[in-house]
Amino acid sequence: MVALLALVLAGCGGSSGKGKNRDGDDAAAPAVPGGNAGAPAYTGPTRGAAGDSFYRPADPLPAGKPGDVLSYRTVPAPAQLASLGATVYQVLYLSTDALGKPAAVSGTIVLPGGVDVSKAPVLSYAAGSHGIGDRCAPSKGIADGSDYGLDEIAAAARHGWVVAATDYQGLGTPGEHTYVVGRAEGHAVIDAARAALRLPGAHPAANAKVAYWGYSQGGGAAAWAGELTATYAPELALVGVAAGGVPADLAEVSKVLEGSQQVGLQFMAAVGFDAAYPELRLDSFLTPAGRTAIDALRAGCLDAIAGLAGKGTADIATINPLSTAVWQKRLAENKLGSAPPSVPLFLYHGTKDVTVAYPQGEALMRAYCAKGATVTWQTFDGDHGAGTAVAPAALDFLTARYANLPTPNTC
Repeated sequence: MVALLALVLAGCGGSSGKGKNRDGDDAAAPAVPGGNAGAPAYTGPTRGAAGDSFYRPADPLPAGKPGDVLSYRTVPAPAQLASLGATVYQVLYLSTDALGKPAAVSGTIVLPGGVDVSKAPVLSYAAGSHGIGDRCAPSKGIADGSDYGLDEIAAAARHGWVVAATDYQGLGTPGEHTYVVGRAEGHAVIDAARAALRLPGAHPAANAKVAYWGYSQGGGAAAWAGELTATYAPELALVGVAAGGVPADLAEVSKVLEGSQQVGLQFMAAVGFDAAYPELRLDSFLTPAGRTAIDALRAGCLDAIAGLAGKGTADIATINPLSTAVWQKRLAENKLGSAPPSVPLFLYHGTKDVTVAYPQGEALMRAYCAKGATVTWQTFDGDHGAGTAVAPAALDFLTARYANLPTPNTC
């Protein structure tokens, strides 16, 4: 756990001041591009405002397509990227929430230096857990050089790839972060790639090869993006998905986290699901002390989970929400493995992982294999925080996919 916290706490802190967004339907709706009937027409991207005003989109959102850039601005490249001659943009783009409704999502697009960007492939990079307060948004840590994912982003830029790194829904932008809600996060990852293809000025070609990569929360988001692309973004030239430490079955993740030092991650997930699905009504289950504890999570970054270490659901709730049919239904809808991507996957997992237990990764691999997927499966001897050691292998896999080279099939 020490390694995990050292990995994920960099750059986090502060409060969000967010309000709850209670619009939505009781049942999941299909994601329909342009599903914002009656809204103002989309007229193209604008130059972004200064400061945190950049993260506040127009209300109502324009009736554009998922991936349309609403606004953009350049930010100084942090040292890891400046040394590569990279250009860094912050973007606000249209995406789709878990209920099929339009949402504005922020993120970062990195154009590598010294290459013809019009011929470059696109890597949509899915960040790991940062917390659920607005100041935890990866784009803010990337801009000031503190984000723990910068080494991987820089490695991708060094390969000559355009990198699109989403903040996910509600992390930086209004509303709460839909933490580990697979359908919302998958859309955000896909639409970050689309935004990179539509960035004003220099951008990759519309038919540029696209891949997804992430670990932990990001591993789940990347895998979800892979599962959703065929129906949500069939125009993308997807060539591969690299996903590690994947929380494929959140009901099983919850069983492992209950009462542990990392139980705050479980409660963050409860907040994320409550933000995505208004019928879940998380606050109605909480005790007064529980509301105080959850509010601290809502306002903080990942370091906020330390205040809940060793707690159980019974310490904050009158009834365990996960025992109810409505919560179980939404968790089941967000379980990976039923619709494997049609492109090769690189899946990796630590055999000593006590945060997202190892059987999760193995079960996902076997589910994909059973459905005919092409999977390169790699284990490593370590806990969750040791996943960064596999980054070179993930980069090798992605390099091979962009080059249309054969990839090993563990299945």
